[in-house]
Amino acid sequence: MEKFSVLMSVYKNEKAEYLDKAIESILNQTILPDEIVIVKDGILTSDLECVLSKYASQYSFFKFLEFSKNRGLGLALRDGILACSNELIARMDTDDIAKPERFEKQLEYLRTHPEISLLGSCIEEFSNDVYKSDSVTILPLKYDEIVKFAKKRNPFRHMTVIFKRSAVVNSGNYRDFLWFEDYDLWMRMMKTGYRMENLRDVLVSVRAADDMFSRRGGYKYFKQEYKFQKYLLELKIINTMEFYFNIIVRGTVRFIPNIFRAKVYRNFLRN
Repeated sequence: MEKFSVLMSVYKNEKAEYLDKAIESILNQTILPDEIVIVKDGILTSDLECVLSKYASQYSFFKFLEFSKNRGLGLALRDGILACSNELIARMDTDDIAKPERFEKQLEYLRTHPEISLLGSCIEEFSNDVYKSDSVTILPLKYDEIVKFAKKRNPFRHMTVIFKRSAVVNSGNYRDFLWFEDYDLWMRMMKTGYRMENLRDVLVSVRAADDMFSRRGGYKYFKQEYKFQKYLLELKIINTMEFYFNIIVRGTVRFIPNIFRAKVYRNFLRN
């Protein structure tokens, strides 16, 4: 199998116990990466540093990038990409759990489909017990389906993707685009001409945060979403009618009470 890197970013508000479990799930893979690049996005708590030190003392393939100030996920990952030594880079979040066969399945698919530059998967969500799934999110699998889906929603779950470093860099790399860092990059990669797919397999268990739905509401979130939809219009990924449709639908979801927003996500946005 081809060598690959794992890229993570951590900041002070992460929970040490979740980070510990996330890294443990990487080390329990049937195929291990030959480097794990972790960006410390600002000064971390002592508990987080203890977790990172524990693994760094046991494994020589950990690489750390340290920044004194929190700059946001986009800029952290931008530098992380440049620090990765391998062409293939797998993303992983600090509070999710990768299934043991995740990397093996993705690497094998990329080996037999060399035209693919970005590969994600479906996910399951859990609240407290990782072995008890609350829901499963099914995403579009093939490129044509992804292009169509991307006009309305993000066609990938960030923590599941593995991509080619050269494709990311050639598309402009990550940038500072609050809450849309991943979606923004996928669309630029698509416009650059790179092919992307999702596997039908559920390869990551995603921790459903208590404030997940509240964070997706309010004027600040809607303002960023409006900015992103304008960018999709400029890229000609969507047309004017699709732009206004997205703004009306998304605006409604952002400003309804959180209890109803949660129901919309659970009942209509899982598959």
